[in-house]
Amino acid sequence: MTKMKAKVLRYDAIDVETVFEKESALLDAIVNGQLNQALLLWQSRDNTLVLPAGNKWQQSADLRQALNALGWQVFARKTGGAPVPQTQGVINVSYLYALPAGQDYSIPAAYRSFCHILSEFFNQFGVAVQSHATPGSYCDGDYNLNIAGKKVVGTAQRVVLKKGGGKVVLAQACILIDVDPQQLVTPVNTCYQLHQQTERVRAQVHTSLFEHCTQRPTTAELYQSLFQCFAAAQSTTTA
Repeated sequence: MTKMKAKVLRYDAIDVETVFEKESALLDAIVNGQLNQALLLWQSRDNTLVLPAGNKWQQSADLRQALNALGWQVFARKTGGAPVPQTQGVINVSYLYALPAGQDYSIPAAYRSFCHILSEFFNQFGVAVQSHATPGSYCDGDYNLNIAGKKVVGTAQRVVLKKGGGKVVLAQACILIDVDPQQLVTPVNTCYQLHQQTERVRAQVHTSLFEHCTQRPTTAELYQSLFQCFAAAQSTTTA
């Protein structure tokens, strides 16, 4: 049996450009067969609004100036989606894995599996979450995790071809741990306004983990809890 090759990276505070480079390097390693899977856990060092690729969202001088006045900077990533605010109190998860040979890729199945693992993380704190879209939230999607109808996790996913055949999945999550929702939506709405977008996101449809539990684990403890959830899911899969 081929030995599983895996890697885990954890960063308490890192700039988004550097962490996206590290994520890309992990993805390349799995595509090229150097790793089977990887888990990347991180928080942004700085208040940064991450723009998706495409002509719809541009890093204009007006946008940079407006965000700087709010204490935020801006960075453009290479993949699509919608503007996402990154700051301390938001933990990001990137789970990268090669699909077993012969296994078909299913978008809903991959999302359900990812959300199940993240749900187990919340279960450790006695918090129940539900998977559905959250109208009025930033970067809304059908596989958000919600607490009593309020978004606490946003998820995304993409798949690339593996060298020599097969597929590699990159699943991402932004978990609101201890952050003021108004702090998150203000830069997003500023971005919408300066791009002449009529959409606005609402703080009241978001929540964070610490609003629903009495425990206040450290970042290191939260990372360990997440790691244990992904490790347990892997153990179940390979059992």
